Amino acid sequence: MTKFDFVGIGNAIVDVIAPVDPVFLDKHGMHAGSMTLVDAARAELLTQAMPPGRESSGGSVANSCSVASLLGARVAFLGKVAEDALGEAFRREIAAAGVHFPTPTLHGQVPTARCLVLVTPDGQRTMHTYLGACVAFSTEDLDRAVIEQAAVTYLEGYLFDPPAAQAAFHQAAHLARAAGRQVALSLSDAFCVDRHRAAFHALLPRIDILFANEAEITSLYECNSFEAATERARRDVRLAVLTRSAAGSLVLRGAETVAVAAQAAEVVDTTGAGDCYAAGFLAAYTRGEALADCGALGSAAAAACIGVYGARPASSLLATLRRP
Repeated sequence: MTKFDFVGIGNAIVDVIAPVDPVFLDKHGMHAGSMTLVDAARAELLTQAMPPGRESSGGSVANSCSVASLLGARVAFLGKVAEDALGEAFRREIAAAGVHFPTPTLHGQVPTARCLVLVTPDGQRTMHTYLGACVAFSTEDLDRAVIEQAAVTYLEGYLFDPPAAQAAFHQAAHLARAAGRQVALSLSDAFCVDRHRAAFHALLPRIDILFANEAEITSLYECNSFEAATERARRDVRLAVLTRSAAGSLVLRGAETVAVAAQAAEVVDTTGAGDCYAAGFLAAYTRGEALADCGALGSAAAAACIGVYGARPASSLLATLRRP
């Protein structure tokens, strides 16, 4: 028996989401759809320049954890926040979603991380992230009991930048595998893959489930075609879950290929769509559902997400997707 369906390990970030005109992106030298790491000074400059935004606890895998919990999964999260107002807001919101969050608070001068999410009228999101306290996450923050009691340990590629976090990923994967559990990895972003391609390949032998979109998987394998990248992924991991936006997703397990259609939705904001897909998929997967049903719940959660501003659909909307 397991206490948790999965435990996520990732950046603990407070999202600040605001609508902007494409001119704003041009004025500040931003590439639409990108995720850029910034320092404290750049984060403050953009915070002052952007329109007033809506704050919510975030981070890619933290979003997945919250959504999966609201879908009925038993979920824990490990990530670092500071002893400040944003850190307290993060703890309060993730607890309200029903997620167990045991990581100790960081004491010191480094503030809790923030992600400035700029949404253009076409629903595209451009993110500038100040990692703050996130970079302090290390092997000392791994909760061994939680990892050993979770059916799946889900690792966030965005957290791969600090060397201490990379060491924590390898240790977490070792602990999970030693306990007979599975390990999942999200590649998170093609720019993240570009920075850490060799390190991701070194981690793959410990990964059972790989989540990636089309740009990320082709970047990982430096392939010119999605089809070539899928065959590489099929050989490297037990289960590859590959999303393609409106083209749906593919779930690969050995010689088996399961095609999952995207669910129709009005695109308001694509922020968090991949996170919600992973949440739905893992919530169903850890209940032992068929791969097609896992993908279908992932697609439904993603569709619910892109129809609203922000990285998470309303809990009332998720309740309609929750399994009995």
